[in-house]
Amino acid sequence: MINTGFFKLDGGAMFGVVPKSIWSKTNIPDSNNMCTWAMRCLLIEDGKRLILIDTGIGNKQTEKFLSFYSLHGDQTLEKSLMEKGFTRDDITDVFLTHLHFDHCGGSIQWNDSRSGYEPAFKNATYWSNAQHWEWATKPNAREKASFLQENILPIQESGQLKFIAVNTSDQRQPVNELGIDFSILVTRGHTDAMMIPHLRYRDQTVVYMADLLPSAGHIPLPYLMAYDTRPLLTLKEKESFMTEAAQNKYVLFFEHDPIHECCTVQQTEKGIRLEQTHSLQELFN
Repeated sequence: MINTGFFKLDGGAMFGVVPKSIWSKTNIPDSNNMCTWAMRCLLIEDGKRLILIDTGIGNKQTEKFLSFYSLHGDQTLEKSLMEKGFTRDDITDVFLTHLHFDHCGGSIQWNDSRSGYEPAFKNATYWSNAQHWEWATKPNAREKASFLQENILPIQESGQLKFIAVNTSDQRQPVNELGIDFSILVTRGHTDAMMIPHLRYRDQTVVYMADLLPSAGHIPLPYLMAYDTRPLLTLKEKESFMTEAAQNKYVLFFEHDPIHECCTVQQTEKGIRLEQTHSLQELFN
């Protein structure tokens, strides 16, 4: 687990049509209706490859921009990597689930003279997919504020960008490009062609949930973000995935839950519900 700090987003936006009287029981808002969320990345070490999934918000945006989101916490991407015995230069691959600023902002940094931008991981290949890249670089008006060109275009300009070939079905597909037991589910409800990584480890499937399931508080099916561009499609994708997750006891790794790192879910008479929360360390040590 790589912590990159916390930020705040409006609770109503994070839970859509769910009333505040319900969602505030699990995600307590401040006086401005803002709730705290993590930006939790995942580091995969396999032989000579060191793969980082998502990169957090970064620190190159203006103070005004960052003030909207109340960044806080002691952890940064660099500090968290160092605690695991690595530096940015050790990363061989950066896998970006999608290109919203809180998922990819740490991919790019100022150059030494602060006259332009450069990749924050100079030895890494950056992985996206052509469909989502097209969506992000020619953004619709609704998502434009989340797709910041300074986070995205310098990746391509560096020559370090590669695309994973994604199919148009709603079935999970292997990612052979990374050379490990790694597959993705491509979803289109939150944003077009977001990739949800699945990896096998010690006979378990760990799923990096990105924005398909931001937190444990979002497990019930109707608990969808107002940020989703196609909420009814998210509902369908979420229902299919959660049923599979309950049946197969997937470990769901949360990018945004401020408290819980992972959980399992179960089928109940009320639908899919939380079974148990875990830390990554508890599961695999």
